[in-house]
Amino acid sequence: MIIGGAVDKGSFTEASFDANVANNLNFFETGILKRLLIESKHKEKSRIEVVTTASKIPREVGPEYVKALQYLNATNVDVLHIEKREQATEPEVLQRLREADVVMFTGGDQLRLTSILGGTEFHDILLDKYRNEEFLYAGTSAGAAAASTNMIYQGSSSEALLKGEVKITSGLGLIDDVIIDTHFVQRGRIGRLFQAVVGNPKVLGIGLGEDTGLLIIDNKMEAIGSGLVILVDGRQIKDTNLTQIELGQPVSINNLIVHVMSKYDTYDLKTNKMHIQSSQYV
Repeated sequence: MIIGGAVDKGSFTEASFDANVANNLNFFETGILKRLLIESKHKEKSRIEVVTTASKIPREVGPEYVKALQYLNATNVDVLHIEKREQATEPEVLQRLREADVVMFTGGDQLRLTSILGGTEFHDILLDKYRNEEFLYAGTSAGAAAASTNMIYQGSSSEALLKGEVKITSGLGLIDDVIIDTHFVQRGRIGRLFQAVVGNPKVLGIGLGEDTGLLIIDNKMEAIGSGLVILVDGRQIKDTNLTQIELGQPVSINNLIVHVMSKYDTYDLKTNKMHIQSSQYV
């Protein structure tokens, strides 16, 4: 489950939250965190670890997610603070990961996330669980961007279609042949995704709006949350000037295909076909 950031946690920073539960019905009934519990192995009883590695304020972010999940009746949630690479090899940390049904990676800096966890025993166990167990990886913002094999970690939104403005490195490697950008609609990042895709058109670009995400099971992606998911498909690109221009020059692209998904729409990563749930032609 990859989420574009700013996931609706029910306004838990409000002191009067308990008195305003009725104002957060969308969060309780149809929100992303509710769907996380529905899809998890043991539902509300699933063992959930919130990993705050990407965040610069982990001691504040972690408890907020715990409280949000507990309001949704989750009974087995804790925060796993990993702030140094050495902590990613501690026996207690590794055992907690092995026992987890869900790992939720918070937002922050995805390069911080991969540089601390990448290549550690924690990373190895995470990949093994993802590939071989009934296990849910959930990541919002940085946690989503880091889920793929290729990861955008830097790049100006306004200058993203100038050659060299988008910086890409290796992610955690859970999802192949995609590249993910977050806070996508709100921060105008479509140019970043265009450049990432034109450099390797085999890779499907995924742009996640805020409080919006994708639930990926096998090869099927389902849009969840309140906003938009933008898909950038470069397989039909006919021409570009990418290799002919100098760094800092504008990139031209001919025949780039873009899809827009909203809640309940699906996309098959094997057939590259999108299905609109509420199609006007059904």
